[in-house]
Amino acid sequence: MKYQIVELEEKIVVGLKIKTTNQEGKSMKDIGMTWQKLFTDGIYEKIPSKVNHKTIGLYTNYEGDYTKPYSFIVGAEVSQKLEMEEVESVVIPKGKYAKFVIIGDVQNSVGQAWQEIWRMDLKRTYTCDFEEYQNNASHKEKQEIHIYLGIED
Repeated sequence: MKYQIVELEEKIVVGLKIKTTNQEGKSMKDIGMTWQKLFTDGIYEKIPSKVNHKTIGLYTNYEGDYTKPYSFIVGAEVSQKLEMEEVESVVIPKGKYAKFVIIGDVQNSVGQAWQEIWRMDLKRTYTCDFEEYQNNASHKEKQEIHIYLGIED
C-alpha cells in the first residue's frame, strides 16, 4: 500500500469521544454508532469555527499499539478550542505522518485500508492517527479519504 511522508502543523478537532478497542469487532460497532450520533443528533452542524467541510475520525490515547484500547473522536477541524456540551476538543500534534489516500466506499474501503496498514512495518508513534474525509464526491463508493499515521522521526 502506497503512502507518502508529510509534515503536518497542529490541528484542533472537536467532536464526540468514545473509548474502544479493536478486539472482537468492538471498534466497528462503537465507531459506527459514534459517526451516526454525530449526524443524526445534529452535533456536526452545531460545531462552530470549522476550518473546512471535511469530517475527521481521530484515534488517540492508545494504551499500547492498535491491539490495545484507545480513544476515538469523530468531528471536525476547528480554528480554536471550544467548550461545548457533548463534545471535546483534541489537538492533533504537529509532526511527521504517513499519509495514505483511499478512494472508495467510506465503510468498506477504510476498513480494508486499516487491515493492510496493521500488517505494515511502520515505526508508528501511537500518539495520534486520523482519517480525513474529503467529502468531494457525490457517490458514496467514490469518496476520497486521507489516512494519517503518526510516525517516528
